[in-house]
Amino acid sequence: MATRKNGEKTAKPLPPVEHQFKAGNPGRPKGSRNKLGEAFIEALHADFMDHGPTVIEAVRVEKPDQYLKVIASILPKQLEIKNDAFEGMSDDELAALVAAARSALGIAEGERGDAPTAH
Repeated sequence: MATRKNGEKTAKPLPPVEHQFKAGNPGRPKGSRNKLGEAFIEALHADFMDHGPTVIEAVRVEKPDQYLKVIASILPKQLEIKNDAFEGMSDDELAALVAAARSALGIAEGERGDAPTAH
């Protein structure tokens, strides 16, 4: 177990003395890492604003596997399904919701919603 300068015990070994900060050497300037990241994101944003839609279309046509990989990478890793989505709704509220859904889908009252019907 190592002991820090302040007397605190730590299981993690301390770096060799020659690698520790010395008096008068504060290390990396505060915020320098953030500035690089911010500059990169600004440049990427500007490039996307100029070329994004065209590049997306080109990748979709020329490299559909990469296109799908990008889509999959931005989807949530875990999908939360709520079992109690309609909990607390009265029968009248549920009936109104079903009626609104049928109307939006163009399904007449009494029709089954299994397959679209020809009108």
